[in-house]
Amino acid sequence: MRILTRYITLEMALAFLVILASMTTFIFVGLIGKEAVDNGIGLGPIWRMLPYMLPQALQFAVPGALLLAATSVYGRVSSSNEIVAVKSLGISPMAMMWPTFIMAALLSFGEVMLNDLAVSWGRGGADRVILESLEEIAYGRLQVARNFRTDRLNVNVRRLEGRRLIQPVIQITANNGRPPSLITADSAELHADAAAGVVSIKLFNADGNMSGWAISHPGQFERSFTIDEFTGRKNERHPTSYALSELAEAKRLQEAHMDDMRRTNASDVASSLLFGRLDDLSQSQWDWRFDEMVSAERTRCRLYTEPYRRWANGFSCLAFVLIGAPMAVRRRHGELWGSFFACFLPILLVYYPMLVGCLDRAKDGALPPPSVWLGNIILAAWGLWLLRRVIRF
Repeated sequence: MRILTRYITLEMALAFLVILASMTTFIFVGLIGKEAVDNGIGLGPIWRMLPYMLPQALQFAVPGALLLAATSVYGRVSSSNEIVAVKSLGISPMAMMWPTFIMAALLSFGEVMLNDLAVSWGRGGADRVILESLEEIAYGRLQVARNFRTDRLNVNVRRLEGRRLIQPVIQITANNGRPPSLITADSAELHADAAAGVVSIKLFNADGNMSGWAISHPGQFERSFTIDEFTGRKNERHPTSYALSELAEAKRLQEAHMDDMRRTNASDVASSLLFGRLDDLSQSQWDWRFDEMVSAERTRCRLYTEPYRRWANGFSCLAFVLIGAPMAVRRRHGELWGSFFACFLPILLVYYPMLVGCLDRAKDGALPPPSVWLGNIILAAWGLWLLRRVIRF
């Protein structure tokens, strides 16, 4: 029996590794392709991005690979009547399954760390590569489509001569109360300095209007933007980008920030009442403060929910195996894809919608953060029910 258990454990490990390699490759290529299409990056940035994308591919592949390996191995074991033989000797089928459950539990801890690495290091590194390649991306798009567009800027050119943009038309959207700008020039050059966080455009014989003011610059004229202004993206750290070790400090700082906001609001109300400035208490004067408080509260809820989300995502590995192994044993026909989809369809239709729904409600503060574990608990309960039937019948 000990030899059989070791054999099944080894077979399970090998099947998992083979399936994981295949699924990771497929997901990895898809993620890289998506980044290439969305950002218009070339081979150089893609090559530098590869290490950062690997943890993201692995975190998606591990639970599915573990489920497929469990249904494959235990479906074969059941179809060859090895479970029946073990029961005939008076040995519980748990003797053949507990090593897989232990492996799934250990992999669940690894999946938590992998999730943490993917969001804190992998995603940030990929974004950094894109910013460092901003000049290359811009020239690549201009070379192909004669247009480069961000949320803040739209550049159209007639043609390119090396690094020189011929007859560019630059449109800058309204921002922070400033009106939109429209600039034309005989030629221009674009330069991005990721280290300094600045993008500069050198214009030759520029004409047009900038922030509502007419401009006419014979000769060279340079306009600089911060990278945030150029891309239209705010350089704010998202709660999902923190490592687990950083979340405690991030929550403390967010609580302190919200306390400062409350004290400031209370002080402004008291001052307005004391000096009779009742207009300062009108709804129009306080709408932005309410919006700011709502946004801060949502960020606080997201910070508190994030650790539970990562641990719940990680331990989906154990929940999947608790379903996959007994389900494959009960089907008894060794149908790999039949057993896999008998497990995966309920996971797809029940677990993931429940996870997303509970996660969204927890981020809004409508549900407590531990509610994101609800899907895992239901899967585990279903798996234990299946396991009990495998042992008894």
